[in-house]
Amino acid sequence: MDDKCIVDLYFSRSEQAIAETAVKYGRYCHSIAYGILQNEEDAEESVNDTWLGAWNAMPPHRPSVLSAFLGKITRRLSLDKWRRYHAEKRGGGEVPLVLDELEELVAGGDEVEGVLEKKQLSLLIASFVRQLPDAEKRVFVCRYFYVESVEAVVARFDFSVSKVKSMLFRTRIKLRAVLEKEGFYEGY
Repeated sequence: MDDKCIVDLYFSRSEQAIAETAVKYGRYCHSIAYGILQNEEDAEESVNDTWLGAWNAMPPHRPSVLSAFLGKITRRLSLDKWRRYHAEKRGGGEVPLVLDELEELVAGGDEVEGVLEKKQLSLLIASFVRQLPDAEKRVFVCRYFYVESVEAVVARFDFSVSKVKSMLFRTRIKLRAVLEKEGFYEGY
């Protein structure tokens, strides 16, 4: 079923919308949730919460790209769940590594989670990512949006570990320059 039909099902409040969404996007949303949470049950719970979030958001919202809409909901819910579980201290996994890699770029140090959620910064980063060459964009998004490990990115794109690490490093340097220019980065 195409995305427009699925969205129409949500607007008509048909429960079939959730079933069709699960068939088409279940694996996609699960991979996002599992990449962040590293726990099968928690990932399944986040995916189920994603369907509820989509149900509650449509109507009135009509997403133009359903996969991105669902991915964003899944990512937000999974990160919220991860933060709740790790409120007292940062545990292992990719989320703290990704946050640490980005933390040095954003003014405010440990407040990176709060700063990243600000609308202006989000728009600036989105604009930066759109302008990257295709390979850099895909590697950056897999690492920092989908929270994939470097090894998973290497396997996905068949690049060497050193190539992925240097691509990410160079991209962070470019992002830092953009953030400095826009006043979001204050050098130490």
